Amino acid sequence: MQIQSRFCSHWLAALLISLTFWSGLPGSGHAQEELRIATSYKLMTLDPHYANLNENTSLLSHVYERLVYQDDRLDLKPGLAVSWRAVSDRQWEFKLRENVRFHDGSPLTADDVVYTIERIRDFLKSPSGGFRSYVTGIESVSAPDPLTVLIETDGAVPNLPLFFSSIFVMNRPAKGFETTEDLNAGHPPNGTGPYRFESWSSGESLRLARNDDYWDGKPAWSKVTFRVIENPAARVAALSTGEVDVADAIPARDVASLKERGARVASVGAARVNFVQFDVARDTLPGVTDKSGEPIANPFKNPLVRRALTLATDRGILVDKILAGYGTAAAQVFPNGLPGTSAKLLPEAPNYDEAKMLLAKAGFPDGFNLVLAGPASRYPGDAESLQAVAQSWARIGVNAQPAAAPFSVFNTKRAAGDYGVWYGGTSGEAVDIILHALLASPDPERGTGALNFGKYRNEAFDAMLARAESIAVGPERNAALAQATELVMADQPIIPLYHFHHIVGYGSRIGSYVLHPRGWTTAMQTLPAME
Repeated sequence: MQIQSRFCSHWLAALLISLTFWSGLPGSGHAQEELRIATSYKLMTLDPHYANLNENTSLLSHVYERLVYQDDRLDLKPGLAVSWRAVSDRQWEFKLRENVRFHDGSPLTADDVVYTIERIRDFLKSPSGGFRSYVTGIESVSAPDPLTVLIETDGAVPNLPLFFSSIFVMNRPAKGFETTEDLNAGHPPNGTGPYRFESWSSGESLRLARNDDYWDGKPAWSKVTFRVIENPAARVAALSTGEVDVADAIPARDVASLKERGARVASVGAARVNFVQFDVARDTLPGVTDKSGEPIANPFKNPLVRRALTLATDRGILVDKILAGYGTAAAQVFPNGLPGTSAKLLPEAPNYDEAKMLLAKAGFPDGFNLVLAGPASRYPGDAESLQAVAQSWARIGVNAQPAAAPFSVFNTKRAAGDYGVWYGGTSGEAVDIILHALLASPDPERGTGALNFGKYRNEAFDAMLARAESIAVGPERNAALAQATELVMADQPIIPLYHFHHIVGYGSRIGSYVLHPRGWTTAMQTLPAME
C-alpha cells in the first residue's frame, strides 16, 4: 500500500502555502490569534538531542530546524541546508542557507552544525532511542567557511543526508556543551524555527510565540499553546466544545460523532509499525510461567513458539474493529509500496490449528501463561489491541494477562527488564532506519539495536542490512533492504500488527490541516480559516 497524504505536503511546504496563499486575502486577521492544540504528546525534555521520540521531535520542531526534511512521500528536501553532495565515498559537503538567524539574533553558521554533531556524538549519553546512531559513522566534521560543512566518515555512508533529516541544529554556546539539565532548568531553547519558546510545564503545556524574523516569512499564528491531554476522550471533548482548535490522535471510533458535531477530520497512513516484541535473550522471564504458575525456561528463544504466536494473532480484528478501518494490517516495518519494503511479505490470516501444532512441537502442548505489557493511550487502539491479542492467543492455550500502563511507566519498566513480551510501536525516516534500530543486533559501537529491547541477534541479517546500507539510495538499495527484511521476518523476532492511520480533528477556525505520515503535530501544519 502506497502512503498518500490527502493534502500532499510536509509542514515546511504547508508553511509556504500559508504565507503565499493567505497573506494577501481578506480574513488573514486570524494570523494575529492564538492557536490552541490538544496533543497526546507529552514533551519529555527541552533538549532536542536527548531522545528520538515523536513527542520531542514534533513539538521541538517549532523551535529548532534540520538541515534536511522529508516531504509527504519521505523524499528529501532542502531545510537549513540548500544543497548536499558526496565529494567521495567518505566525504560529504553541505551548503547552508544564507541569512538564517537564531532566536537570539546570532547568525546560523557551519560552526553550529559542527557543534550539533559533536554534541550528539561525543557528549550526550542519550537513552535508548537517541540520536547517536545517526552520527557514529562520522569521523570528523569541519567548517571550511561559514556556510559550508565538510563531513568525513569512517566508511561509505550513502544515507547520510537522510540521517540529518532527524537532527535539530543547535547554536554553539560561548564554551563547552550545553547539558540536558541546563536546558530543562531554564536556559531558553535557541533555535532558528518559526516559533520562539515562551514556557513549558512538563506534562501540562508548551507555549510558543511567533518568530517575526523567521527566514521563510512570518508564521501564521501569533501565539501557539499545546495542552497535553493524554486521555483520548478528553481530547475529543475539548475539540467538540471549542476549548481547542486542533486535537491529534483522534480514536477512529470518535470520527463519526466529531463530524456530526461540526468538526472536520483529516487522516493519513503512518510511516510506522506497531508490533509485539519478545525478550529472546534471558533464560527466564518475569510473568512467564506454566499453567500452575511455576517459572519456565524462556519459550521465546524457540522460533517455533514465536511463529505459533504469530499464526494465532488476528490482525483483521485489530484493523477492522479496533481501528475502525483507519489502519493497515502489517507484515513488515513499513506499509507495502514504500521504498525498501518487500512485495512478498503480506499479512497472514490466523491459523490456530497450525499454531497449536507448532506449540506442541516446541514442547508446550498445553500452552503457558504470560503477562503481555504495553502502553496505554499512546497509540490508537493500544489497550484494546492488548486485549484482542490476548483473546487470540487464548485459543491456542497461551493465557496472556494484558498489563497496560502510562507510557512513562511502561518505558521505564521495559528498560529495567520487567517484561518478557510487550506491545510497542516505532516510526522512522526510512525502512533501514527502523531495521537498524529495532531488529539489528545491539551494538553501541555501531549504534545498532537502540530499540531492540528483546536483545535479538541474527548475524546473517546484520550482514545483509550492512550491505544494503552501503548501497547508494535507489532501486538496488531498496531491493537489498527488501531481501534483508524477508530474511529477518522469517525468524519472527517481532510480530508486526498494523500500520495505523494518523487522525487529526480541527474546528471552524482552521481552514485545513496538512498531515504527514511521520505523525508530527505542529502549528505549521495548521492553516487559518477565512472569515
